Amino acid sequence: MNSEGVIQRLLEMDEIRSPIMKRIIDSLKLPVASCGLDVGCGIGLQSRILAEKVGLGGKITSLDLNSEILETAASLTIKANLGSQIDFRQGSFTDLPFEDQKFDWIWSADCVGYPTGDLDVVLPELSRVVKRNGSVFISAWSSQRILPGYPLLENRLNADYSAYNPYLQGKLPENHFLNMQYWFEKFGLEQVSVNTFSMDLQAPLTPLEQKALASLFEMLWERPVSSTSSQEWKDFDRLCKLESAEFLPARQDYYGFFTYTLFQAVKP
Repeated sequence: MNSEGVIQRLLEMDEIRSPIMKRIIDSLKLPVASCGLDVGCGIGLQSRILAEKVGLGGKITSLDLNSEILETAASLTIKANLGSQIDFRQGSFTDLPFEDQKFDWIWSADCVGYPTGDLDVVLPELSRVVKRNGSVFISAWSSQRILPGYPLLENRLNADYSAYNPYLQGKLPENHFLNMQYWFEKFGLEQVSVNTFSMDLQAPLTPLEQKALASLFEMLWERPVSSTSSQEWKDFDRLCKLESAEFLPARQDYYGFFTYTLFQAVKP
């Protein structure tokens, strides 16, 4: 997907993602006027929440590889009147362009180690740039049940057509996101804790929430060309397409949920 498509999808999905992100960030108890790093900031949706939490005396540095996405992030941040608090930088989390012990804390959502990654390279870099007694917060999408009444279809889509499969195949199990505690402890971070947050999706859903779910369905499950006529994809088109008369989230009794898992630790 090109940058324009990624940006559009992030904007659409924020309708159902922002409430859970606000709850997770609330739980961090970030110090007022602190200086933080948002790794893999995308279009800056969480950067703006983080900036509001640290207040006018705080500063957020937001890092991403994609220059087009960063341009959109900067534009949206100016519109939100937070441009003076957030500094967008282009760069890689495997070679952070910052001096040692620069930040009070580090945040990453759906980026570091997600769904898997070279954490033996990334974690030392995060540890390098966070101050002593500073915190590292790593969060990511961890589960979903969003096709009520069709658990077998959802299981098959997850097993055979997950958009994450190309990123997981051939990877070592210990590199999976949910093994983050192992990597935190391996690189000397302490006071490791983990919490999972859930987001309930209960009818009646607004048109924007329904559109967000349609975008989510497309993001989660990747349709292979060779399987377009299979029963799974006929059912997908019937139940998961916004324009379908049987679109599941439009039902007045729809219910689904998804979860985010947060790992946090402290640099001694």
